[in-house]
Amino acid sequence: MATGSFDITRKFVRVMRTRANGLIEFEFAVGDPDVAVELVMPKAAFEEFCAANHVERIAAEPAAFDSDAADADFHWNLHQATHQRFR
Repeated sequence: MATGSFDITRKFVRVMRTRANGLIEFEFAVGDPDVAVELVMPKAAFEEFCAANHVERIAAEPAAFDSDAADADFHWNLHQATHQRFR
């Protein structure tokens, strides 16, 4: 978050994928979309969750980051760790 402010009234959802069994994999964040937890819910529960939290849906892919930055090793999520090999 570039502005330096943290607004707990803003909540974000980034859908990562929909599984063949209908479960929705998504990231949920409060205040800053770059600090998120990963959740999995059935579609109906996901829609109810989003409505109850008045979420802002954001793009499926997180913003690009500098792969040469000192903290580049920390830019991954559990979905990526499950589906790709790391160093």
